[in-house]
Amino acid sequence: MPDPASPRPAYVLLEDGTRFDGLACAALGEGACDGTTGEVVFTTGMAGYQESVTDPSFAAQLVVFTYPHIGNYGVRESAMQSDRIHARAVIMREAVDHDDAPSSEQGWLSWLRDAGVPGITGLDTRALVRHIRDRGAMRGGVFAGDVAQEDAAARIAAEPTMAGLDLASTVTPERVELVGAARNPDGPLIAVIDTGVKRSIVNTFVERGARMRLHPLSDGPDALLAAEPGGREPDAVFLANGPGDPGAVEHVVDTLRAILGRKPVFGICMGHQLLCRAVGLETFKLPFGHRGGNHPVKDLATGRVEITSQNHGFAVQTPDGTGRIEDDEPIRWETAFGPAVLSHLNLYDRTVEGLTLPDANAAAVQYHPEAAPGPSDAAYLFDRFLQRIREHRPIGDVARQTRDDVDDGPPGAPTTTDTTEGNA
Repeated sequence: MPDPASPRPAYVLLEDGTRFDGLACAALGEGACDGTTGEVVFTTGMAGYQESVTDPSFAAQLVVFTYPHIGNYGVRESAMQSDRIHARAVIMREAVDHDDAPSSEQGWLSWLRDAGVPGITGLDTRALVRHIRDRGAMRGGVFAGDVAQEDAAARIAAEPTMAGLDLASTVTPERVELVGAARNPDGPLIAVIDTGVKRSIVNTFVERGARMRLHPLSDGPDALLAAEPGGREPDAVFLANGPGDPGAVEHVVDTLRAILGRKPVFGICMGHQLLCRAVGLETFKLPFGHRGGNHPVKDLATGRVEITSQNHGFAVQTPDGTGRIEDDEPIRWETAFGPAVLSHLNLYDRTVEGLTLPDANAAAVQYHPEAAPGPSDAAYLFDRFLQRIREHRPIGDVARQTRDDVDDGPPGAPTTTDTTEGNA
């Protein structure tokens, strides 16, 4: 919360010239931090603000929180989704710096300030969000009040647009990392194309008995499928979430084409988009994206509607090029890898939310079944993927027993931290 004795004016400026005034908080106006630029997007989650800004999928974005009170319960290490904050700034209606919740380790605004992340509060977020919904997500900036608007506009104009932008390369690891080996020495080995994987995804798999080998996105098929010491190859490949335009990382698409059909494959978020591009489908930029924890998605096989967590600005194009599926039917695309079957549908805007490739033993969903933050309606998808791995290649009685023990637990069990291995 800004100091009430000395409030510091600040403002948000959009590339179309629209301005919203508020008060500086966090690092804005501190030292050399007079503002920042990026794509202005909004998220509708009522909680999980720390998970949101540390999600690599928010790289290069200024995050508007639609929920009015942000910071009520502070921050804690176990909520981190990566090793740092990826959002460039936060925009809030009323920010607070409380650190007295039972699990809190620091106040929200103090934590942002220590990380050098600017914020603005006291802003009409409802008006800003309505503007973005009407005009679409766009470039913008958060600036201290003494920054001239013409200078701010010039800085925004110099910011690259999200379409065509490769941000996954900025968040991928520099080297291969194995997570879960101490906890699950005999568990299935899953090779991950790490375009910005969230810790909660890695921990969800580890808690279900798997080992996760995280690869830089530059690794090709030989590196992904390389055997570990002892001669065992990975049992499956996982395609992670991540920031930026999926069309900007075509080398990953080429890698996927080389491995499809050889191992079970499962993708989430950007991984879904990359899998679809690998079989010849196109992706497009949504007007303002899907970000929040209240998106209804229909499973076309069961008719069940799940409330899902989402964070993406691109989607898979439909056969007719409209981006919308009007009927609740599992339509098919014919591809070089066999039929691609629509499995899940967004009930907000009728966009593609899931796809299966039965002949290639591959599947993907656009949303986040691990939540963090959000509902866990779709957590069963991790168990389904691990079952496909077991059916594809037996992994031994010890690993199978570990998996069976986990599968018998509640599908929505919390999956936040791998305490054995440390955070991924």
